[in-house]
Amino acid sequence: MAEITNVSAAINVASKQSLLCFSMTTVMFMTIMCILFVLRSPFSEGSPKSIYQNLLNNLLPNSNYFTTLNDTNSEVQNHIVESSFGRKNVEANRETKEIPETDDIVLKCRRHEKVVLKVFMYDLPSEFHFGLTDWKPGGESVWPDMKTKIPYYPGFLFLQHSIEYWLTLDLLNSELPEATSNFKAAIRVMNSSKADIIFVPFFSSLSYNLDSKTSPHDKSSRNNVLQDKLVKFLRSRDEWKKSGGRDHLILAHHPNSILNARKVLWPATFILSDFGRYPSNMANVEKDVITPYKHLVDSYVNDSSSFHSRPTLLYFQGGIKRKDGGHIRQELYSLLKDEKGVHFSFGSAKEGGVKTATEGMRSSKFCLNIAGDTPSSNRLFDAIVSHCVPVIISDEIELPYEDVLDYTEFCIFVRSTDALKEKFLINFISSIGKDEWTRMWNKLKEVEKFFEFQFPSKEGDAVQMIWQAVARKIPRIRLKTNRSRRFFRSLYGKDLRLKSISAPGKS
Repeated sequence: MAEITNVSAAINVASKQSLLCFSMTTVMFMTIMCILFVLRSPFSEGSPKSIYQNLLNNLLPNSNYFTTLNDTNSEVQNHIVESSFGRKNVEANRETKEIPETDDIVLKCRRHEKVVLKVFMYDLPSEFHFGLTDWKPGGESVWPDMKTKIPYYPGFLFLQHSIEYWLTLDLLNSELPEATSNFKAAIRVMNSSKADIIFVPFFSSLSYNLDSKTSPHDKSSRNNVLQDKLVKFLRSRDEWKKSGGRDHLILAHHPNSILNARKVLWPATFILSDFGRYPSNMANVEKDVITPYKHLVDSYVNDSSSFHSRPTLLYFQGGIKRKDGGHIRQELYSLLKDEKGVHFSFGSAKEGGVKTATEGMRSSKFCLNIAGDTPSSNRLFDAIVSHCVPVIISDEIELPYEDVLDYTEFCIFVRSTDALKEKFLINFISSIGKDEWTRMWNKLKEVEKFFEFQFPSKEGDAVQMIWQAVARKIPRIRLKTNRSRRFFRSLYGKDLRLKSISAPGKS
């Protein structure tokens, strides 16, 4: 009887344990299902999309670093940004449940967001910028009233280096309320601590072109005097001291501009046409921004020409005897002057030269762009807007926006050593047929907008492309600046500002 009682008790205990285990298992299962349901909810703070978004926000630059179009910053007009997957594709595939993974969509959206660069611009006296255009300030402002008459940029030939003028106008225009109706690649901010980059509005190319000669009564040219004043001004500013100038943007498009000041201001990011007259430790493609010349010939609007309607095979008109790397022009002239279908002659912008070049380029299939006194020239951009396929013979040339634009789709590149081989160039160009030329001609018409300077600027034009190129330099600038400040506290105590600028090559 006792044995039966013991067995019965054991069975009861076992049953209770089994029931307890089953209950616990059920509770755990229901808990897991609830968690999964919450995570799958598209409105949940803990949804996969939200979790991934938070992760991206921690990894990517914050709002103080860049302003993007999904910000709610009142300085920037809100814009709709479509993912590269496309709204229509998302809606169509939602029915078939063939929507890409959430993280793929987020990454594609991020990759295609338009960055709005926040720029602090010094209020330099007008003698550094619009005063060089003979504009006179009225009242206390050093800037022209953008709602009335815009100062002109003097000198027809000077226009090819007028990037300083267009960028400054664009920043001033960004302050107007009506400017928010269109997307802006850059906006002016009045607090330097909120800026991505600091803009120095010195029209250095115009200063060189107008005032680089010294009069008999002066010890130094006006251009040199302005450079000295600029260096003194910048080195006195806390903004410069804080970064050593690394987060400053200085315009030096003409190869001979800021010849003296560049020896001190080299840590800044330069806006240049090429690196032909700079040592590599002072200016290079990693640090600086290459920008286009402003073309001098008119754009070929409504171009309906064809391969056969352009009778000239290869066109060049310009200076033939050049110094430095330009000696190749004279050698190519000797090789090509008597070739059938080739126009190779001396010419200049004076005495109707621009009109002649316009007609010549528009009637030619290919246009030569040969190294001259410097690796680059305005001729390349004249060819692009004339839809004449450029043939680039300049081994040291650097090209605008080449990190996002593939020039091989609409240009031909030939090494100098190959071009100087007898019959090489003419045979190579002659071998390019109608279909290949037409493809490049169509591409030229697609990309020409990237080289158009205009006011007000428009999305995708040269002004906004330059601002976007500057924006792509910001991570490198921040990295260099932050690394340079590592030991300042131990060296200078609480004052973390830069005390001096190191020699070139030691940044």
